[in-house]
Amino acid sequence: MNLSPHPGDRKKNLMTDTADLDTTTPDGTDDVGTPHHGYITDKDRYLARLKRIEGQARGIYKMVDQEQYCIDILTQVSALTSALESVALGLLDDHLKHCVVDAVKLGGDEGEAKIKEASDAIARLVRS
Repeated sequence: MNLSPHPGDRKKNLMTDTADLDTTTPDGTDDVGTPHHGYITDKDRYLARLKRIEGQARGIYKMVDQEQYCIDILTQVSALTSALESVALGLLDDHLKHCVVDAVKLGGDEGEAKIKEASDAIARLVRS
């Protein structure tokens, strides 16, 4: 079973890749074995949030292009950073509650690997 966090590493199953179809089993897959990520039930909310963040980044680009006042640009950069951190924390929370919990329930090396992976992700977030 491929539980890779990279979306390109798995085949997309159009029948089970919707937010309102939650047939996830304790091992983190649906009833036909397709892996699900913890954020799948909030996917639309995350996508909407990321679209707003993208708009904020374009706005900052425009501010620099128009030679706006430095402090105004920095204020927008701070807001953008805060928005990205909020998304990251939400994804981390979903990962812990779903992917890590499911792997730990299965036990063995997979559980330990998910815990290490989560710890490494937390360390990267703290450093950023």
